Amino acid sequence: MKYKFLGSTGVLVSELCFGTMTFGGDGYWEAIGKLQQEEGTGLVKTAWESGINFFDTANVYSYGKSEEILGQAIKDLGIKRSEVVIATKARGRMAAGANQIGLSRLHIMDSVNESLQRLDTDHIDLFYIHGVDKETSLEETMRGLEDIVRSGKVRYLGVSNHAAWQIMKANGIADKNGWTRFVACQHYYTIAGRDLERELAPMMEDQNLALMPWSPLAGGFLSGKYTRNNESSGDNRRDSFDFPPINKDKAYDIIDVIQPIAVAHSVSVAQIALSWLLHQKAVTSVIIGAKRPEQLQDNIAATSVTLSEDDLAKLNEISALEAEYPAWMLERQARDRVPTDK
Repeated sequence: MKYKFLGSTGVLVSELCFGTMTFGGDGYWEAIGKLQQEEGTGLVKTAWESGINFFDTANVYSYGKSEEILGQAIKDLGIKRSEVVIATKARGRMAAGANQIGLSRLHIMDSVNESLQRLDTDHIDLFYIHGVDKETSLEETMRGLEDIVRSGKVRYLGVSNHAAWQIMKANGIADKNGWTRFVACQHYYTIAGRDLERELAPMMEDQNLALMPWSPLAGGFLSGKYTRNNESSGDNRRDSFDFPPINKDKAYDIIDVIQPIAVAHSVSVAQIALSWLLHQKAVTSVIIGAKRPEQLQDNIAATSVTLSEDDLAKLNEISALEAEYPAWMLERQARDRVPTDK
């Protein structure tokens, strides 16, 4: 297991982050996973013993149950709090009340206090805003985030599912007021969905922001259970929860290229998809989730897969984005700025 710095901070996190969205299974979340305490603790143990020191959850995952299971697992396993980096999030609806949703200063502060209680800890290492709230100004949101950092309840701030311009605007507001900036981003990124490379990845690299891709296997589509001739294989999340949206025809083309590479390396299709992400410069830590120990172990094994230049070239070619404006114009204009020998 390798460790990378969390953006511009001095904090080291494992190249894989264990995500706990499969914990709990309350209501809407049952389609994703419904692991209870004993099963959850077992997976946290496997992740920890493999070298993973980075754990991800959110208040909205099973409406707090995921946080409770993760916090109890860390306690039951006797893991020292200072040896793990715990991330959680706020934005989604947690109850029926008018203010039980969004990114107002009020909801942010309430959410942090409730998450701390569920996680049974006195601080959150990385706190994400979990999506956009168009009804609340970024100024109010950034002030609320600054307050929870100054209170000592949160160490670092992250942002999830925002556009590049929104992240830059938010950090600009923070800089103007001497407040805490975002240092990390959690966004959808997979070999089957490389849209992030258009605007977000270049911005993250320029601003030295950590990237934690979510759904690296495209909601299970790259798990190895789906092939062109067998779209639905049974025990898979996409059978009952077809998300995130992907171009399935293109994804099948990608799987067709992944399969022989996986055979050549004697590994699973999922490991090749994860390894491709681990080879991307923009990526800090890939978020993996699991319902079963063997699934988690297979994903963790991706850290041992080294793709050749030929492997990467084939994977990059089949999964490449179609050229869009202004990217094709920027590329065209850059051609006459390449240094040449006189």
